[in-house]
Amino acid sequence: MEKLLKEWRQDAMNKHQYESAIYIGDKLLALTNDADDAFFLAQVHFSSGNYTRAQSFLTKHNLFEHNAACRYLGAYCHIKQSRFDDALNILGEKTPNHLISTSGNVRRKLQHTSGDVRNGSLKVEKATGRPDHIERSEERDRENASDIKYEAALCYLRGICYAKKNAVDRAKECYKDAVRIDVQCFEAFDQLMKNYLMSPDEEWAFLESLDFDSIFTEDNNTSQEAAQFAKMLYTTRLSKYKNPTDFNNATESLSTHYNLASNPDLLLSKANLLFIQCRFKQALAITTSILDSDEYNFSIYPIHLACLHELNQTNTLFLLAHRLADLHPEEPSTWLAVGIYYLSISQTADARRFFMKAYTMDPHFGAAWIGFAHTFAAEGEHDQAISAYSSAARLFQGTHLPQLFLGMQNLQLNNMTLAHEYLLAAHEICQTDPLLLNELGVVFYHQDMLSDAVVMFNRALSIAADIDSDPRSWIPTRANLGHAYRRQRHWEAALTEFEEVLRQGGGETGIFCAKGLVLMEMNKTLEAVCALHEALAMGPQDPVATDLLNRALDEHTAQQGREDEERPMDEFDDEIRQRIAERRGGRKSNGKVRMGRVSEVGEDSMMVESDDE
Repeated sequence: MEKLLKEWRQDAMNKHQYESAIYIGDKLLALTNDADDAFFLAQVHFSSGNYTRAQSFLTKHNLFEHNAACRYLGAYCHIKQSRFDDALNILGEKTPNHLISTSGNVRRKLQHTSGDVRNGSLKVEKATGRPDHIERSEERDRENASDIKYEAALCYLRGICYAKKNAVDRAKECYKDAVRIDVQCFEAFDQLMKNYLMSPDEEWAFLESLDFDSIFTEDNNTSQEAAQFAKMLYTTRLSKYKNPTDFNNATESLSTHYNLASNPDLLLSKANLLFIQCRFKQALAITTSILDSDEYNFSIYPIHLACLHELNQTNTLFLLAHRLADLHPEEPSTWLAVGIYYLSISQTADARRFFMKAYTMDPHFGAAWIGFAHTFAAEGEHDQAISAYSSAARLFQGTHLPQLFLGMQNLQLNNMTLAHEYLLAAHEICQTDPLLLNELGVVFYHQDMLSDAVVMFNRALSIAADIDSDPRSWIPTRANLGHAYRRQRHWEAALTEFEEVLRQGGGETGIFCAKGLVLMEMNKTLEAVCALHEALAMGPQDPVATDLLNRALDEHTAQQGREDEERPMDEFDDEIRQRIAERRGGRKSNGKVRMGRVSEVGEDSMMVESDDE
């Protein structure tokens, strides 16, 4: 009869017929009075959403002391009811450090112990003459393999509780302990990655500290392959600002050897890398292909929506936001989409309202917090923007973006000291973001630390080239480098940078003015006149270009002397027109980076120095 009832109960569970499973499970428990049957019935109550009943059932049958699995389920019931202090009372605050395995010497020792791991009856034989002292690795071996996994899961739940109580540092340590104890506890690893709880350096160091060799397979010959496979999967989730070669190697191996080329998670990692490289069209193509096959994969939407915003595809944003609002109003990504749409059409008040709704539904939704702060920045409300970015910096300590945006806000307020501090704090977290290096260069430029500014601008351009970023996105950085060279009186270097800016499509009035000014300093007055004529062609009413052109004409006339004064004016005008025609061509506007423009040193500073010089 017991066998019949167990099969009946399991069949009901397989069909998600929870009422049947509860009814039959109750009768089975009356027959056996077994703790395992009681725990199974509590799991059925939990799966059906009856968290209070499941909690009461566990308490009634005193199952919390039975094993780690019962404590896990009881704590999870409290978490589902938002009773985090009660959950912590069950979980405790002590981490089982003896179970943490980080050494490469501890290699699948569970395989060499006698006993049935799957049935949870692990037996360890004590060798003759073995000392009574038990090392940490040996203590781990004595633990039931299933209990080890549940102890890791308890650490994960402990991290969830601390995160809900905004104790971010303690939550981070609990998540890390969970993965150290059981490297297959992906839920904890996912929390660390998606909530940006570690810096890029910390992420890669943490990955190297994990004991992937502890992954157990029935076939010993495949254990090493399983370890490498898991490590490659985890590698694709790490920050894309560091070690792009390792990331590419991992994705290539997973795509070719394990047929994961079209896997959504792998494609999302590639899209993230492309977004960091400012290759928004390619990233959007990947996210669109994922959503075409699975439009309810909500992990894709933050990067997909950011790409749509960067490419100014407001119609697509409008349609997508409406569809999500109709079908999935319970998802934070829905209101993120609505907020980004309103931000794209410059209705910042409405955008702010929906960003707020998104992060209210999920207080750890980083994209919503950053979008909320961007709405204040777009309106020039720098103080409120700084407050919002500060909240994001407190919640997401592993990402440099809040600190970067705080530095940019203070830079706009001309608070160079504070801007410098925030940008240095961001630089400690991430040293390989070209946008951050550009902003630091701008601060050094305004602080008259020109050598440091040149180093930062060059590093930004070098890293942008290393990650294969779109060169047009870094036109302002190259222009900034040209201005820094100009102030250092390195005329040839400055002229080279300005020429490269113009070649890449940065044909703005200020660039032509800067080029003309450099040419004047090099005593190439005729070429300066041509450049300044092109500046006036771009902006006919520009006072800076007009003033510089008058100076250039005066200097050219003075250089030519009497012989040039006798030269026919028509011939002089023809030569100028010919040179302008040779240099003129269609030029494109600057790209955008992460919902904001790269900072530029500006024309005002250029003209102040030109007057002094």
